[in-house]
Amino acid sequence: MLVMLLAALDQTIVATALPRIATELNGLNKLSWVATAYLLTSAVTTPIYGKISDLFGRKKIFQTAIGIFLVGSVLCGIAQNMDQLVAARALQGIGAGGLMSLVLAIVGDIIPPRQRGRYTGYFLAVFGVSSVIGPLLGGFLTESLSWRWVFFVNLPLGIAALSAVASRLHLPVHRREHQIDYLGAGLLSASAISLLLATVWGGNNYAWSSRPIIALLAGSILLALGFIMQERRAKEPIIPLRLFKNDIFSVSIILSLLSGIAMFAAILYIPIYQQTVRGYSPTKSGLLMLPLMLGLLTASITVGRLTSKLGKYRIFPIIGTLILSLGLWLFSHLTLTTSEVVIGLWMLVIGIGLGSFMQIMTLAIQNAVDRSEMGTATSSATFFRSLGSSFGGAIFGSILISRLTHYLAISLPAGSQVSAKSIQRGGNLHKLSAAAAHSVQTSFVHAFHDMFLYAIPFALLAFIVSLFLRETPLRGHHEPVAAE
Repeated sequence: MLVMLLAALDQTIVATALPRIATELNGLNKLSWVATAYLLTSAVTTPIYGKISDLFGRKKIFQTAIGIFLVGSVLCGIAQNMDQLVAARALQGIGAGGLMSLVLAIVGDIIPPRQRGRYTGYFLAVFGVSSVIGPLLGGFLTESLSWRWVFFVNLPLGIAALSAVASRLHLPVHRREHQIDYLGAGLLSASAISLLLATVWGGNNYAWSSRPIIALLAGSILLALGFIMQERRAKEPIIPLRLFKNDIFSVSIILSLLSGIAMFAAILYIPIYQQTVRGYSPTKSGLLMLPLMLGLLTASITVGRLTSKLGKYRIFPIIGTLILSLGLWLFSHLTLTTSEVVIGLWMLVIGIGLGSFMQIMTLAIQNAVDRSEMGTATSSATFFRSLGSSFGGAIFGSILISRLTHYLAISLPAGSQVSAKSIQRGGNLHKLSAAAAHSVQTSFVHAFHDMFLYAIPFALLAFIVSLFLRETPLRGHHEPVAAE
């Protein structure tokens, strides 16, 4: 639970500091990469952590992941420009890829499926609490000290986590012959990176029909096909293709991917709206995120307890994705003067939607696979959710910047010395004239409208996929590990 706090806090504490980071490091146009680099590297390393923890035992791999995460945190805190920060966030993500997935795999090792929903609820309560204090702490540290402290704060927590894992976490180690599929891991990473670069650059740096974008998309497809071929013949595949023959696994994987894409529009970009459009401080924008986090916390604990009590889980993703779709639709109606009470209610809706189904996919997968593949299956679900978050960050960041550029071009007063490029870089917004400032704020609002509207189809598609999730009775005990 301490490591869960470390992993979850870092996902939320940075959000309220992003506008200040973009201003000080002069890079609003690279803002999405601060989150995307972290999410991408954590996504592509997640299945690797799952596989090697199945082979070598979870404890040592767990400690290694925490150590890498802390080194990345230090480098983030001392970054002097956006490129350095993005690179450090990528390293931090390499460590983070093992935190969340191995926590859930360890829960799967210890707790029987029928009781796992209740315990998962406790862990998601930690996630919810960190989600509540993350934006607040991020805003407080950014205003009182510096945005750099949102990364340095990981150090005492990480050291405490390492100490607790070393002294209190006792897990059995099953020795197995092993052969890591390095080629498969490389092909998977290269395919994901190529696709992500295409989504980030398409429509902004290059036209969608340009040669670089077509080459990236084609390369991503070819690398993905190469990965599938490699996994067919690998002795120890990173993601065993036989798992996809299990319909519960396949549906849960798709649902994880779509939910990751849809949820990122809310968690990352609402604080940016509060600060850029409303002019609120990082601390105040963090306080205003409380309704979303309250809904997330309440729904997570409630759904966890109901799952353990009823032994059923299918209904919760169906309800949750519908509620999330409603919340995104509500946010597509933001204006310059929407009251904070109304925005708070909208955030509560999104929080309830997310909290109703975030943990269900992992639970369903763990209940449907053999215990010997617990780490691989759990990390696969985390991988696709993280991959969805990476694409969500890139897609919605690109939409926001491209639509902002469009609206600025048509709304800035004639003869204005302000350029769309300077606004994107976050430079001297407070020095604008009243007319120019109003045009910039209006352009931001329209850009946010478009971004939230584009998020709705992903949430609705997740709802449709959730209808195909097959429910099986949650086991009240662990099944024995299958003979090798």
